[in-house]
Amino acid sequence: GRGAAMVARALWALLAALRAGWCLLPQSGYLHPDEFFQAPEVMAGDILNLQVYYPWEFLSSSPCRTIVFPIMTSGVTYWVIKSLQQLDICSSCINSYTLLVSPRLLFTIFSFILDYSVYQLAPFWGADPWKALILLAGSYVTLVFYTRTFTNTLEGLLFALLMVLVSSRKSSGSSAEPTSSSLIGVITTAGFFNRPTFLAFALVPLLYWAGLIVDSQKSIKTLLNHFLKFILCACFTASVFITADTFYFTSMSLDNLYSTNKSSLIDVIVQLHDKMVVTPFNFLSYNLNPHNLALHGTHPRVTHFTVNGVMLFGILHILAISAGFKMLKKYVHQLMLVRWCYREPPGLLVHSEGSPALLLFYFVPLAFLSLFSHQEPRFLIPLILPLVLFSASPNRAVKWKRLIVLFNLLGALLFGCLHQGGLIPCLFHLEQLIHSPTPSSHPQHYTLLFAHTYMPPRSLLNIKKTDVHVEVIDMAGAGEETLCQTVEQRASNFTCSDCHVLIIIPGTVTATITKCGVSFKNQTLIFPHLSMEDPPQIPVLSSGNWRSQLGLYILELNRDH
Repeated sequence: GRGAAMVARALWALLAALRAGWCLLPQSGYLHPDEFFQAPEVMAGDILNLQVYYPWEFLSSSPCRTIVFPIMTSGVTYWVIKSLQQLDICSSCINSYTLLVSPRLLFTIFSFILDYSVYQLAPFWGADPWKALILLAGSYVTLVFYTRTFTNTLEGLLFALLMVLVSSRKSSGSSAEPTSSSLIGVITTAGFFNRPTFLAFALVPLLYWAGLIVDSQKSIKTLLNHFLKFILCACFTASVFITADTFYFTSMSLDNLYSTNKSSLIDVIVQLHDKMVVTPFNFLSYNLNPHNLALHGTHPRVTHFTVNGVMLFGILHILAISAGFKMLKKYVHQLMLVRWCYREPPGLLVHSEGSPALLLFYFVPLAFLSLFSHQEPRFLIPLILPLVLFSASPNRAVKWKRLIVLFNLLGALLFGCLHQGGLIPCLFHLEQLIHSPTPSSHPQHYTLLFAHTYMPPRSLLNIKKTDVHVEVIDMAGAGEETLCQTVEQRASNFTCSDCHVLIIIPGTVTATITKCGVSFKNQTLIFPHLSMEDPPQIPVLSSGNWRSQLGLYILELNRDH
């Protein structure tokens, strides 16, 4: 009734406010280094001239990521805060908080493209719009992953727009909109340059769109016109990306572009003919090599189906698998029935607008991504759209309501707060420490040694490239011997009275540091911090020492030892 609809709208509004508010808090969980090192870290170095770590994908020797989307997202937000500071509108606009939150806020705003897409698509696919919106907005995948600066997030948004475009007309004889072919070409190509895996997501929508056009058009000329528009717009979009990437990677950084004179710009333009950069081909060339994938971790081919899908979507993934098997069984049975009579086989794609086609939108990309041995949960986040549309069909997920709520609460707590949750607050604390005024006329020198944490995004320390008084050492998951050797070397090499050596390490690994024969004069505990690589022991958690086990320590070496 009308009352239930009002409650559903109010609940969606509350969840939407939670999404925006939690972004601004900000979320402390650190999902994966790629949320920083595929856009914000690179743009902070290029636009704000901060000390950063450039990942190998953005080096001119191995360009595997397009620069267009980082510029359009993190680049724009950093340019805005830089301009505000230069215009004295905001004297300290550039700090660790704005460096973290401004790109995330833009992605959070973009995430409402998902909500718009669900609202538009639900009637077309026979789903309840407000049930689908609540499933979407209440999912921890939307609250956490879609508010982070992942290329997978952009992939999901482009997939949503593509689904809206291909579903804009029904297969009832009416023609597709003239502009759809052009926009579909642009979005497909943009998605391919963002992540070449987008083709796995785009395959079923494109086949569905092609089927609708063929089914509804009687004229060969009109049919060819649609496909010609698609190809021309795709080629134009590709040329824009190739030109931008070639220009960036041959000039190395945006700062160089801004400072080059007219003659050097001409030299750069001439190089476009000599060294054309096509980042998706480099990406594919790298990732199709099993030895390269092994460097990032290999997984069984069924990981997406059996682990990652459940980790992201819980019972909804299981219900989809169950429904998929039932529909496959039914389809095979129908095929066997019509083999001996002249009838058109049952259509699963073009002539079906309900569950069968939605399951293809979900399982075909899942199957293609499962062909690769490197399988991470975030690769599947674009699939939330067809899944919530399928799950919002009448009476499909209603009886699992409490389980869905509990699952998403736990997921939001784990990935939004706990997972590597001390590292970002730690960088905030270190930025304030480094930039705090000192009574001494000599600048303080800081050595920051990170061990057994995710890769720290150096941009959040807000250190200019010209500042040589801060050194960041990332020890990653170094063993006890290597870690102790490095710590002892730093302890014995204090070169000035204003030097500080800080070791950042999870509470579960502090026992290792105590064996290194050094002492500390200051200890700062940042809570909470859960390291899945160095998880706390259950017996220790049940003791009174649980807080230190779920914390991240900042330890300052004692120079008087």
